[in-house]
Amino acid sequence: MTVVAEGDYTTSLPLEDLLDDDVLLAYRWDDKPLKPEHGGPLRLVVPKKYAYKSAKWVRKLKFTEEQELGHWEKRGYSNTADPWKEERYT
Repeated sequence: MTVVAEGDYTTSLPLEDLLDDDVLLAYRWDDKPLKPEHGGPLRLVVPKKYAYKSAKWVRKLKFTEEQELGHWEKRGYSNTADPWKEERYT
């Protein structure tokens, strides 16, 4: 799935990664809409990956058959982004 955010920022993850129990699509905090300075109206949080796999100001979720490279991955960052394996760069 490709996540498209404000300013055409993109990141992508396999659906199985997005279905982890700790992955959030956050739209509220403390029972109030998520403020823009915190990534609102919708923010993707992926704790087990490097921060560039998360996204603030999400505008669209695009389901694809093949995983697309996101903003940072097109610039040489790892597509898997596993910090435990130190997969920051390709």
